[in-house]
Amino acid sequence: MNARCRQPVVNVTKKKLKGPAAPADGPEVASRGASGGTPTFGAAFPAVLDAARADAPWAYQRLFDWLSPAVVGYLRGRRAEDPDGLANEVFLRVFRNLPRFEGNEGAFRSWVFTIAHHVLADDCRRRRRRPALAEGELPDIAGPSSTEADALAHIGLSRVSLLLDELSPDQRDVLLLRVVADLTVDQVAHTLGKTTGSVKQLQRRALATLRRRLRTADPEHVGDPVDVSAVLAAP
Repeated sequence: MNARCRQPVVNVTKKKLKGPAAPADGPEVASRGASGGTPTFGAAFPAVLDAARADAPWAYQRLFDWLSPAVVGYLRGRRAEDPDGLANEVFLRVFRNLPRFEGNEGAFRSWVFTIAHHVLADDCRRRRRRPALAEGELPDIAGPSSTEADALAHIGLSRVSLLLDELSPDQRDVLLLRVVADLTVDQVAHTLGKTTGSVKQLQRRALATLRRRLRTADPEHVGDPVDVSAVLAAP
């Protein structure tokens, strides 16, 4: 998809699901992943998933709170006009299709971002003929310390959005899904319907572009160094 989706400045407003609160001993997001990135439920995930399939509102809320920041960050990074509204649409589709899902916690995260990618594509098709909006705020990226994040670690806030815009749509998708969604190369390939080799090539080219731009950037316009994991994961 070559259409570019631009966004206005918005405030993140999480969907508040109605219903009774989670039980006092209900599973919470327990820990960070092995890479220190996306939080995980760990052994509690099957219980949360089963409760959501049984239509327990607290379980819906747990799943939404767990992944919605990263979903919104991915949509913002792709210049969605209304990332919060689209994130709500993503989770409505997720919850409607829970009976069809099979897999573990990692597979669920990958599945959610596959749906997010499809929702974004649908939205871009609807808005293709609309006038472009002004540039919006930076994407919220929550991810581990990684090659992708390190490649961005010494640029200022004002440069992050410009650098993402210099990538091709496929390169931007791969980078955002690797850093924002904390997906593996295999999971990104599944989400985008590409081979792992293609994903690795797109990632290499994206990182090469970022490094080249960083080397040639005028220091006076780069801004202060920033920690990507802190800056782009801001709520």
